[in-house]
Amino acid sequence: MTISMHALAVETFVPMLRSLSNILDKAAQYASAKKFDSAVLVTARLAPDMFPLSRQVQIACDHAKNAAARLTGQEPPRFADEEQTLDELKARVARTVDYVESVRPAAFQGAEDRDIKIALPNNLRLEMKGLQFLRDWALPHFYFHLVTAYDILRHNGVEIGKRDYLSHAGASVRPAPQA
Repeated sequence: MTISMHALAVETFVPMLRSLSNILDKAAQYASAKKFDSAVLVTARLAPDMFPLSRQVQIACDHAKNAAARLTGQEPPRFADEEQTLDELKARVARTVDYVESVRPAAFQGAEDRDIKIALPNNLRLEMKGLQFLRDWALPHFYFHLVTAYDILRHNGVEIGKRDYLSHAGASVRPAPQA
C-alpha cells in the first residue's frame, strides 16, 4: 500500500486546524459566559518561558503552510504575526486551511525525495529529504504547538476535552456490534 505525501500532509493538517478553530470558538464562548476579556486567553501562557496562545497558534499554522509549500517546491506564503484576538487567530487558521487545501495532490509528486533546506538561528541549517522532513520535523512541531494551544486554553478553564481535539475522528467512533 502506498500513502501519498499529499494525504499524509494535507489530510493531517486540515482536520487538526479545523479542530483548533473549533477550540478557539469554545474559548470565545467561555470568555463571554464568564464575562471577561478574551484577550486574557490570547496572551495566556502555560509556563512563563513559553510562548502565549497567540504565538502557539501562529507557529502551528506556519508549520502546516510551510510544510505544504516546501514539500511542493514552493516558497511558503508569509503571514504577519499580528493576531491579538481570538477572531484574528481563527482568521489565521482559516487562511492556513485555505492555502494548504489549495495545493493540488499532483504538486506533491516526488515530495518524499525532495531536498528540504531551511535556515535556522545561530548559523544552522536543517537539511532533510521530504518524507523525513514531514515525519520528523513538520508534523512533530505542528502537533507540539497545537497541543500547547489546547493545553493553555484547558489550563485556563475552557471546557474542552479529547473529543474537541480529535473532533475529526468522531465519525469513526461508534457503538460496537451486539453479540
